[in-house]
Amino acid sequence: MKKHLSMIAVSGLLALSTAACTTAEQRTAGYGVGGAALGGLAGGAISGNSRGALTGAAIGAVAGTLLGASTSRQGYCRYRDPYGRVYEAPCQ
Repeated sequence: MKKHLSMIAVSGLLALSTAACTTAEQRTAGYGVGGAALGGLAGGAISGNSRGALTGAAIGAVAGTLLGASTSRQGYCRYRDPYGRVYEAPCQ
């Protein structure tokens, strides 16, 4: 029971930690969390122990964060014109 409550608490803290972030920052955080999850699963499957899972999660989190940061366009915003089309342009 304690394990389930701690998982819920950690999930809630992760959700609240990105509440005040911009969309690009939320995307970067999502890549980091996804990378950590996939890295942890792969590390645990390959090594068969928790140390490998932790190592895989750490490597996956770093790789996911770097990938998320590289995909976001710094200084560009998304706008919608009067016809409903969405486009990106430098932020004003």
